[in-house]
Amino acid sequence: MATQKSGMRGLAPAAVAGFGLLAGALAALTTQRHTIDSLRIRLSCLEEAARTQQHANLANQQRLHWELLSKAIDNPELAEVLDVFKGPLTPQRRRQFLFANALYTNQLFAYRVGNISREEFFGLVRGLLQNPIVRDYWYAGQEQRATIADESDEAKLGRMVDELLRQLEDADMDEWWVVGETPPD
Repeated sequence: MATQKSGMRGLAPAAVAGFGLLAGALAALTTQRHTIDSLRIRLSCLEEAARTQQHANLANQQRLHWELLSKAIDNPELAEVLDVFKGPLTPQRRRQFLFANALYTNQLFAYRVGNISREEFFGLVRGLLQNPIVRDYWYAGQEQRATIADESDEAKLGRMVDELLRQLEDADMDEWWVVGETPPD
């Protein structure tokens, strides 16, 4: 009597090979997924380190800016170097403008590093603009601000301050704290 071979026996080695191939592919995908997850975590850490470094750089820049302005405020001869405003200024007015610049720049840096929101920046600048010297400083620096790259934070905020100042001048100054709305980013 002859034995008949079943079709199932021929499939058994192919099925085993298929399962082995599938298991290998799953192991490779698992390893690849782990590698991708590790790379994502590393990228996130690098991005955070870059933000931290940028904030440190901005803080150092602000400190240097203040040191230079302080020297110019204290020494009229050095202040003349920073006199880039329209028209001649008295030494007293130049020092006042330099201090107004320091006040504004402090708010700008605080916004850029995330210490204050855009709305807080807007409110703080609205308060600064109540001072006529600050308003004069802002107008006197108009040509300088025009040289700033249009898409920079500084230029965008400068345009926001320009509009706020226009609104303040058109408004009833008895209620200056409610003038203007923070425009969207």
